[in-house]
Amino acid sequence: MLATAGGVGTGGVGTGGTERTTMESNMGLYMEVAKLAIFNGEAGKVGGFIMTYRLFLRMKLREATVEEQIQWILSYVQGGSVDVWKENVMEELESGEVKYESAEEFLISLKKEFGGGEEELVKAAELRKLEQEGRTMEEFIQEFKRAVRGSGYEGRPLIEEFKRGMNGEIRRKLMEAENLPASIKQCVMILSL
Repeated sequence: MLATAGGVGTGGVGTGGTERTTMESNMGLYMEVAKLAIFNGEAGKVGGFIMTYRLFLRMKLREATVEEQIQWILSYVQGGSVDVWKENVMEELESGEVKYESAEEFLISLKKEFGGGEEELVKAAELRKLEQEGRTMEEFIQEFKRAVRGSGYEGRPLIEEFKRGMNGEIRRKLMEAENLPASIKQCVMILSL
């Protein structure tokens, strides 16, 4: 995100093939942000959609009411099976049947509706394929942390996946430790000795 000294309102700005939108931030500076994508109900895209919109809400719409934030999000929910859901949500909101305390609560309901558990399966498969290879241990740890979010892994199976992905020499060092690690944090501590 680049801050620019000039510009007015919103408008598309081309930068190296990536569309961007310039908007005024709460601090008065104009910031470039990536053009926001439309969500059409594809289960594999719901996580990315939610993360992007959560970030945008924090950056640009903190002062907006919950109702305004939800309406703004709904304006990017279009096409496919999501249109019927959107229409139902709008009717429920207008009639007062449903009231969200926060935009976050709304995003969670959107994820429940369209996540379908498929995202967790994709994340788990990604985690099982992850290997350290030529990465440093720190790079591997950061990539592992990213991959584990939403994978459903925790506890012992999580530690086993972490060890499985390490390069052989590092894994051996863990196996030779006096006390076998019970968490990833303990694995890192043993490796740093």
